Amino acid sequence: MSKLILSLDGGGIRGAASIQFLRKVEEQLQRNHQMSLRNCVDLYAGTSTGAVIALALATTSLSVEDINDLYNASNAQEIFKPNRGWFELDGVNAPKYEGWGKQQVLKRNLGEAQLGDARRHDCHVLAVTFGVEYHRPKIYKTSNKQHHSLLSYQVADASSAAPTYFPSVVVHDPDSGQPRWLVDGGVVANNPAMCAIAESRRLWPHTPLEQVRLISVGTGKRTRKINGPATEEWGALQWMRQGHIIDVLSDEQLVAYQALNIMPPGQYLRINAQMREQTGLPLPPDDAMDDISQTNIDKLKRLGDFWFERYGQAAVAMMLDTYEGPSLDAIDPATGKPAVAQ
Repeated sequence: MSKLILSLDGGGIRGAASIQFLRKVEEQLQRNHQMSLRNCVDLYAGTSTGAVIALALATTSLSVEDINDLYNASNAQEIFKPNRGWFELDGVNAPKYEGWGKQQVLKRNLGEAQLGDARRHDCHVLAVTFGVEYHRPKIYKTSNKQHHSLLSYQVADASSAAPTYFPSVVVHDPDSGQPRWLVDGGVVANNPAMCAIAESRRLWPHTPLEQVRLISVGTGKRTRKINGPATEEWGALQWMRQGHIIDVLSDEQLVAYQALNIMPPGQYLRINAQMREQTGLPLPPDDAMDDISQTNIDKLKRLGDFWFERYGQAAVAMMLDTYEGPSLDAIDPATGKPAVAQ
């Protein structure tokens, strides 16, 4: 039986575009096929803001519309509450934002949901984090029964704890029985598509890759230019303040290339676009992960609509296992259309 993976990138507030796209997909599935995307997806994979969406879809009863509504200015202001400690330079010698607000928004909305609830919903989920003490990725997933009792909001909190932006998060790790300090999985896999492909081999060893479909949703490609010659003289401070080193390290394009070439033809859709003016997107959003202005959130929602205009019919068909077209890559800004895999 064919399997479907939904993979969701990290990107802070830019996740507003991802969930807006999924809301449009959900609307069409319900209107034209009397189905939900939850009836179609077998494995959700998420990093950071993508983990928030993945865990909400897999382990809670929140509707796609409800999850979309979480990405509003009020919640964003609570999540991105500036750190106002004395003698602290935000993002340099202290996190730019407090962690308390983010945790409270997640707890309020994901409630008491646990990873194991995904199995009761007949699906699997994984979320990518990184353990700072032992310098290794930590992936919490339903294929490991020891992880089933983990609260979804705690896993989402850890997966979205971007270094320099938020404090690290302590989670009582069921594998070791010890507390573990975790940060945003985006430092190793901001695009969790390859993690999801690997997990599919564990979950369904007898299902050939030709019967696995992958919809990979980005949060927009950053286009802000870094002054190349100036970087010759940069140290840690300049890379943090001017080079946006976390964004450099969490770039998604290498994994997108790997997934495109590993997945069989016609089994892969990469939903993404550069965040710059192009045909169909005259007013692109800011590419910062923490621009939480109402104007920018509205632009991010419009980016999700733009993606649906370009990929929507293919994504709905992929959900229904009726897609017969080629694999599609990110939108080519020169044409405003998805690049067709060669």
